[in-house]
Amino acid sequence: GLKVLQKHQVPFDLLFYTQHLKHAAMLATALPDLPMVIDHLSKPKIKDQNIHDWSLDLRRAAAFPNIYCKLSGMVTEADWKNWKPADLKPYVEIALEAFGPERCMFGSDWPVCELAGSYETVFSTLQELTQTLSTSEQNLIFGETAQRFYRLQV
Repeated sequence: GLKVLQKHQVPFDLLFYTQHLKHAAMLATALPDLPMVIDHLSKPKIKDQNIHDWSLDLRRAAAFPNIYCKLSGMVTEADWKNWKPADLKPYVEIALEAFGPERCMFGSDWPVCELAGSYETVFSTLQELTQTLSTSEQNLIFGETAQRFYRLQV
């Protein structure tokens, strides 16, 4: 099935958990022309702040130019009732460092995000965490990267 997607350049969303993230490199090697995006940063356990192994695997995946990263689903991996932007910050920073804004895109994970925060809260939190980036880099994250990846005409 993935070879058919690759042949027709249909993007593929990878809903990996962190323990599966290491397999992204294998997929990217086997299907180098298939655009893929890792959804929800692969659902790292933000509540536990167990970042080391996740960051190594994410950086390995970022070495493949056909793999992108969706900055989504973070609030539901944090403490649902007590998370704060600072809890998400190191994860966003690592993803941006590894992929760059040109391969990162915002995703709300709505309506699932409602378990831990409203759409507006999720959106404004990522805006806050990316406020030090240039306007053009923010535009990439909040629309242009997704438009290019999914071939959207807007």
